[in-house]
Amino acid sequence: MTDEPASGALQGYGYRQELRRSLTFRDLLVYGLVFMVPIAPFGIFGSVYQSSGGMVALTYAVGTVAMMFTALSYAQMARAFPMSGSVYAYAGRGIAAPVGFLAGWMILLDYVLVPGLLYLIAGIAMNALVPAVPVWLWLAGFVVLNTAVNYSGIRMTARVNKVMLLAELAVLAVFLVVGVIALARGKGRGFDFTPVYDGATFSWSLVFGAVSVAVLSFLGFDGISTLAEENRDSARAIGRSMVAALLLAGALFVVQTWLASLLVPDPDRLVREGDPGGTAFYDAARAASGEWLATLTAAATAVAWGFANSLVAQAATSRLLYAMARDRQLPSFLARVHPRHRVPVNATLLTAAVSLGLGLYMNSRSDGVTLLSSLVNFGALTTFLVLHVSVVVHYLIRRRSRDYWRHLIAPAIGFAILAYVVVNADIAAQRLGFVWLGVGLVVLAGLLLTGRRPHLAAVEATDEPSPARPADG
Repeated sequence: MTDEPASGALQGYGYRQELRRSLTFRDLLVYGLVFMVPIAPFGIFGSVYQSSGGMVALTYAVGTVAMMFTALSYAQMARAFPMSGSVYAYAGRGIAAPVGFLAGWMILLDYVLVPGLLYLIAGIAMNALVPAVPVWLWLAGFVVLNTAVNYSGIRMTARVNKVMLLAELAVLAVFLVVGVIALARGKGRGFDFTPVYDGATFSWSLVFGAVSVAVLSFLGFDGISTLAEENRDSARAIGRSMVAALLLAGALFVVQTWLASLLVPDPDRLVREGDPGGTAFYDAARAASGEWLATLTAAATAVAWGFANSLVAQAATSRLLYAMARDRQLPSFLARVHPRHRVPVNATLLTAAVSLGLGLYMNSRSDGVTLLSSLVNFGALTTFLVLHVSVVVHYLIRRRSRDYWRHLIAPAIGFAILAYVVVNADIAAQRLGFVWLGVGLVVLAGLLLTGRRPHLAAVEATDEPSPARPADG
């Protein structure tokens, strides 16, 4: 397949170029890193620690490998179909339009719910730092701020992303340096490899069960695919930026959780009782250097999740809604693009409204964060399974590719790993996720019975590799 510039590819799929193409590979890489949040483990460290029996670094290493196979499948489908919509577009075109609808429906569990989850976590964290300001006010403030930035256009979002990424990396660097010095001075339990492997508690089911929790930290690299119609380079840049963002973030996750695990004040109690207050990482920071480091890491988590991560999550969600509405699988008003800012304006505003309402409602529940996290993770993981199938069907079966590694073996390995994670996931998450899938099947049946079968615009045949040879890149 020729590496055609992305700017000239969209018309061949029956769509007009409406969004502004201005993002470079570096912009996409930064976007993916900010979406994943380099300091994401700060907020869920205690939960992963308990579920992994203390082997947090191993959990994140396994998670990185699992997600890498998924990133490779994304890269293949992004080159085949360089358009917004992520797995919705890839499954719809790679397998069949109804399958694409269901994939889009399931990924909505991730994309539509995750901004509300991030706003809620950030609001709770900021309320802990500034108790005089209630959670709901912090939540509303983050929603308004992010909506204003996203409304201003993708270039403004990209500029803000770079600033926020540098700030997060600076805080992480401070923690790593101070933490190493603290361990060298005899604080914590010293340097050892138990966060990587503890023979007394290790089992694969334990680790993969923990991966189903830790996967929340990885969600975001896939969001890069929703910006395909705003990428000004070749379609190859989408896949390359996904892989690069995942590798960089995964390495940072392993290092910071290894260090934090060695500084946890009472590891046995954390495994036994969990981390109901979500403060385990900050307790480790406090053990390393006192209250100032605990406050710094807590504040960084709040701003990273409530502003930086939520900003890019809102942008990705609006692009998914835009893509599905453009294909008339969601209300058509969501496909409206602002004439000057060139962003899906109605989809952006709807995402903000849903996030605000969801965050406020879940704030009234004692299990709000846990429930939202479970649904987000289940939606993402099940959709990734469909992605791997799409690669095999599209390339190996339809196009008769001979590139067995990228189009059969790698997707099969990725599918097997994620399937095992889903099987070992929280039972409540499985039940709620399948209820959502059932609702999607009912909606799909309604579309079919009313003669509104999901349909995608025609695909340009020349954009695919020749059946006689494997696809390049």
